[in-house]
Amino acid sequence: MTELFFINDDLTDERKYQALDESLEDLINKENYVITNLANITAILKQTFDKYSWVGFYLFDGKELVLGPFQGKVACTKIEIGKGVCGNSVKEKRTIVVPDVNQYPGHIACDSESKSEIVVPLIKENKIFGVLDIDSYEYNTFNEVDKIYLEKICDSLLNKLNIDKFIIS
Repeated sequence: MTELFFINDDLTDERKYQALDESLEDLINKENYVITNLANITAILKQTFDKYSWVGFYLFDGKELVLGPFQGKVACTKIEIGKGVCGNSVKEKRTIVVPDVNQYPGHIACDSESKSEIVVPLIKENKIFGVLDIDSYEYNTFNEVDKIYLEKICDSLLNKLNIDKFIIS
């Protein structure tokens, strides 16, 4: 059923997110492994939005963020908390939207072609799980619509999946 997922490319980003939100009930399955669900989320996001060059999760191992399921080019495997956009998103416990990665102090360039980025922290009951990291090859790709809906997707993941065994901090 999920392999038949399709969202019309002509829709606005907001309508795509709304359609995606309607499909998440079928896609996120508590019975599946957490990694399986995260892998499918990265796939469906990458499939839905042509503007995304890279979509993935970095998971917290108790010390740093380590690469989890993703779609895109080969990526950095470890990121320290407080370093780069991902590490700062966790440290500050907030979503960070970067219109131009070249202007972000300490940006970690896993893909030199990336131009903009959004990172949503995955935090449940003040415990770190990881981040959802999305890059684009265009400047100023991400806006308030992306932020609102990606945060909603991440909240949904945190609430629907049995991730407690993965949360270390």
